[in-house]
Amino acid sequence: MLKELSPKAAELQKNLTEFMEEYIYPNESKVEQYLDEAEDRWTIPPLIEELKGKAKSQGLWNLFLPDTEHGAGLSNYEYAHLCEIMGRSLLAPEIFNCNAPDTGNMEVFVKYGTDEQKKRWLEPLLEGKIRSCFSMTEPDVASSDATNIQSSIVREGDEYVINAKKWWSSGAMDPRCEIAIVMGKTDPDAPKHQQQSMILVPFNTPGVEVKRYLPVFGYDHAPHGHAEVHYNNVRVPASNILLGEGRGFEIAQGRLGPGRIHHCMRAIGAAERALDLLCKRASEREAFGSTLAEKDVIREVIAESRIEIEQARLLTLHAAHKIDTEGAKAARKEIAMIKIAAPRVSLNVIDRAIQVFGGAGVSDDFPLAAHWANARTLRLVDGPDQVHLRDVGRLELREQLK
Repeated sequence: MLKELSPKAAELQKNLTEFMEEYIYPNESKVEQYLDEAEDRWTIPPLIEELKGKAKSQGLWNLFLPDTEHGAGLSNYEYAHLCEIMGRSLLAPEIFNCNAPDTGNMEVFVKYGTDEQKKRWLEPLLEGKIRSCFSMTEPDVASSDATNIQSSIVREGDEYVINAKKWWSSGAMDPRCEIAIVMGKTDPDAPKHQQQSMILVPFNTPGVEVKRYLPVFGYDHAPHGHAEVHYNNVRVPASNILLGEGRGFEIAQGRLGPGRIHHCMRAIGAAERALDLLCKRASEREAFGSTLAEKDVIREVIAESRIEIEQARLLTLHAAHKIDTEGAKAARKEIAMIKIAAPRVSLNVIDRAIQVFGGAGVSDDFPLAAHWANARTLRLVDGPDQVHLRDVGRLELREQLK
């Protein structure tokens, strides 16, 4: 049986839904129009900052952080319900300061940052004044196995020297991006999972070079964007190391558990919006003597979509509850399962909606194509399906053969 939301979480759910209806959906096309008409798409539409101010004034801000000092003090289970609502729009997460990779980076600062690092970077991120990026993936190695990463982080006196070629650093194109968390090797001869470290690199440090932006199925995701970033003999103070040398995997695991809940619930939100649009379209369009909604084949599509969404939601909420009650390590099988299931369901439902919309579905007149492109990337983000399938199979065998 589903656990009831606390009165606080239920009130936030209601207020968030109303905010989405009043401010987010009507302004999606306005933001995109501004970017289309701008001389440089990598600029911040004033409307975004205006909406952020409204969200902050209504207490719909930093909802993802579980402590009341920095965030709303919600459990993963409670926040998951809110994350689904935000996932219905690609614009929404930033408006509430709940967007990746900033959420994960802020969690890293809260859990592992020094007081100085929190003062310098966490506070302006919490206020929504700056943006950040996370540089882990590399073009020259299979980064689904993070032990393959070849970036070097070498200590020289009171500094570390970083040489790295990274790509898919989300947020790196944003003109407000001021800090990167970079993962690389500090000791190639250490035990396998103690070679990697994470270090803070201010984005204006000499040697940081944004080589190019990386579109996703043709979408540039401006003004946020994704980039290939090279770190060429970049020098930062030794105090910029996070937690200590060899702790990179430890930090990554602490960052990924809740983050995968966020990704999956947003994917479910996207599927819900696609089903909403599908039903409205089917009730309005006529073909061969009746509305599409009156045709059995369309009703079957609607039924399959509802069933899949409910299954994915229940599985994800179960994983969130297990993280809350037993910790991310105990929930690693459930986390891997949702990372496979939720994006697949989202893609299925969005694809069915596109089919019902016909040519309009693959256009930018409706949000379906953009949501499909985003959902497809989730089968790679935080590890491809195959890695998670391997982990689920291994853990299931271990449990069955005890």
